Amino acid sequence: MSTAEDRIVATDLRQEMSRSYLEYAMSVIVGRALPDARDGLKPVHRRILYAMHELGLAADRPFRKCARVVGEVLGKYHPHGDTAVYDALVRMAQDFSMRHPLINGHGNFGSIDNDPPAAMRYTECRLQALTSESLLQDIESETVDFIDNFDGSQQEPTVMPARLPQLLLNGSSGIAVGMATNIPPHNLGELVDGLCALIHNPEITNQELIRWIPGPDFPTGAQIFGTSGIREAYLTGRGSITMRGVASVETIERRGAPDREAIIITELPYQTNKAALIERIAELVNDKKLEGISDIRDESDRDGMRIVIELKRDARAQVVLNNLYKHTPIQANFGANMLALVNGEPRTLTLKDFLQVFLDFRVEAIERRTRYELRKAEERDHILQGYLIALSNMDTIIALIRHAADTPTAKQGLMSDYSLSEAQADAILQMQLRRLTALEADKIEQEHQELQAKITDLQDILARRDRVLTIIEEEVSHLKARFATPRRTTISRDSAQLEEIDLIANDRATIVITEQGYIKRMPVSTFETQNRATRGKTGAKMKDDDEVQHFLTCCDRDRVLFFSDRGVVYALSAYQIPASSRAARGTAIVQLLPIPHDEKITSVIAVSEFSEDLYLVMLTQQGYIKKTVLSAFGNIRANGLIAISLEEGDQLRWVRLTREEDSILIGSRSGMAIHFRADRDQLRPLGRTARGVRAMSLRSGDELVALDILPAAIASRVGQAGDDAADDNEPIEETSDDSTETSSPGPWVLVITARGYGKRVPVEQFKLYNRATKGKIATKFKSAKGIDDSLAGLLVVNDSDEITIATKRATIVRQSVNAIPIQSRGATGVMVQRIVDDSIAAVALVPPEDTSGDSLDSNTDSEDQVAQPDENS
Repeated sequence: MSTAEDRIVATDLRQEMSRSYLEYAMSVIVGRALPDARDGLKPVHRRILYAMHELGLAADRPFRKCARVVGEVLGKYHPHGDTAVYDALVRMAQDFSMRHPLINGHGNFGSIDNDPPAAMRYTECRLQALTSESLLQDIESETVDFIDNFDGSQQEPTVMPARLPQLLLNGSSGIAVGMATNIPPHNLGELVDGLCALIHNPEITNQELIRWIPGPDFPTGAQIFGTSGIREAYLTGRGSITMRGVASVETIERRGAPDREAIIITELPYQTNKAALIERIAELVNDKKLEGISDIRDESDRDGMRIVIELKRDARAQVVLNNLYKHTPIQANFGANMLALVNGEPRTLTLKDFLQVFLDFRVEAIERRTRYELRKAEERDHILQGYLIALSNMDTIIALIRHAADTPTAKQGLMSDYSLSEAQADAILQMQLRRLTALEADKIEQEHQELQAKITDLQDILARRDRVLTIIEEEVSHLKARFATPRRTTISRDSAQLEEIDLIANDRATIVITEQGYIKRMPVSTFETQNRATRGKTGAKMKDDDEVQHFLTCCDRDRVLFFSDRGVVYALSAYQIPASSRAARGTAIVQLLPIPHDEKITSVIAVSEFSEDLYLVMLTQQGYIKKTVLSAFGNIRANGLIAISLEEGDQLRWVRLTREEDSILIGSRSGMAIHFRADRDQLRPLGRTARGVRAMSLRSGDELVALDILPAAIASRVGQAGDDAADDNEPIEETSDDSTETSSPGPWVLVITARGYGKRVPVEQFKLYNRATKGKIATKFKSAKGIDDSLAGLLVVNDSDEITIATKRATIVRQSVNAIPIQSRGATGVMVQRIVDDSIAAVALVPPEDTSGDSLDSNTDSEDQVAQPDENS
């Protein structure tokens, strides 16, 4: 008798742990977590479908309780918990989980809100027609191997004789030990087309297969953005596919209240929980991380999904939607990991690998089915041949049987006298007397001939692979014709990568830069439109020794270019400039840009688009001007980029946007202005490092203070004055301040002086001259004792424009251009802003609200057009 010590086996702990863990790992990998590449099923799914097939739960049979199916699976094939079996059964019945559900469920099988299904005693199920035809057909024809179940009492299939690449059709996911799989679902029709393409061209590449199978087709629809993730997944077996829900913007009519815009979401990315999504949006709104949303409600019903996200009145729908994409699962990534079992081993497969493994398996299944049918046909024909021998010797056979002592004797006599096999002899002895009629004999002969033809055909199939491939193509084409549905998921080649700028509303903004280097951004709406000759509002809290140096109006998404006196350009997006209130001082510009202490910003412009037909016109303090294509500044380094080369003592002062066909207007402190074309004859394009050419001939003591651009449509109305320089002493008719010229249809040149006087002058009064001439008088100044006035700015304006005017002490006024009267060049203008111990620093156009593109398309889109005087004016 053995003792307890005799039964103890000494072993190394490290080896035992390694062996036990590997056995467990392989059990999980092969027996639970990973699908088979041939039929696309895990063991639990395979056992459920086979048990339902055994129970006769076909698509045309009545439903049976799910508890009955679960009990059958547990008792015969799957010795695990009933929860795991029922969860797997439920998933195969969910139309939002499977592209083509394999089970037809009756009752509550859960929802996209992650609601749990009803208990198995309440729900019912049966097989879908597609399941019977594509997975279970021919399972009794020895097409696949069967093995013993867990207790050896039953036989179960090791794989289903799938007629479609089920693994790609419905996808699969699972976590094993040290590996995981996540395969997206696809469209049935596209899979069939890809499989047929592989049949016709075995050398086809993955890249060529993408033509037939462009990407996954998720059961919940939605959209796929970008094809790089799909291509990577198909070519390497791993890739990240960006999914995005389907959303639209609608106007909701509300009784007794103003209409509101709302974002309507009708489709969600695959495996997104709708209820959790709505909860997530609500949390972000409450935490102030999502702005512009006033209400969220779920209006989904049996007709489809409908999530309504109601917006506030001042919200921009596209910006709110972009933030939803950025911060919520409305946009999500599907991490494709194309791992499956091939011959019992886990392998990462490409698209062609999937189809090739399935095709090889299907060829084997058809060959096994053909051999089975051939064997059955030969066995039946063998019996029929015995019948025919019996019919031809009927009388002697009957006599032999009648005189035989017993059945074994009769059987032996038939076998020895007529050379019959045991099976033929048994069949003759069991033959009924009605088979002896002439009609029955004809039927036997006809069946024999048909079987002979069938046997020949089956033998031909086994001898020729092309016949097998033709059968596969016919079978999948039949399934496509019957079960294929249109693609639900749309594929866009555009990238879904959201840049920071996509999350910013393109609101109009005012940017103020002071002489001591403080910068801030304020909404244009901060300053309401005021009447002419008012004082305006304080735009910034100023130090006593500080003053406004630059003033710009633009849109938040514009690219702001900062030009320094040393000819270096820096870049910053407008929304990156911190927003501040009117009373705030702002942020030190050195915190935003790497500007050296000995360098000073002298010009600022905003650019909406770096177009090839746009140029930058640069004007220096000493009067040198040059034109450089804007695209040369599309990629500005963090530490700046050289924009112009300067002579000793010169500074870059003004920069504006122009086109080749536009013209240039330059003003001097004394009120002179020159107007010349920006074409190649007057100003040919130069490189970034060029110095430029002379712009205007100045009188002694005068200096340049303003630069603006006249669009081509306006410049074409202005006559060419000739090559002669303008006469400084030309006679100009004196015009009183309140006299106007109403005949001009506009646009006009807006002239503003440092003391706050302004007027609109018809552009026709500024004739075109050659570059480097003296120009003509643009305005005269009001004389006051001890106070000298000077030109502060020139702007090209339209009737519908609004301007903002800023003084050196940061008092800002916003007013309509229409409030300023039209006068001649020789007039002194009227008061546009009341000035007290201050002077005008800058004038800028307010961009229109619907602006989104090029600011030079018309005068109404001139947010980049900013006129500035010299800082010492």
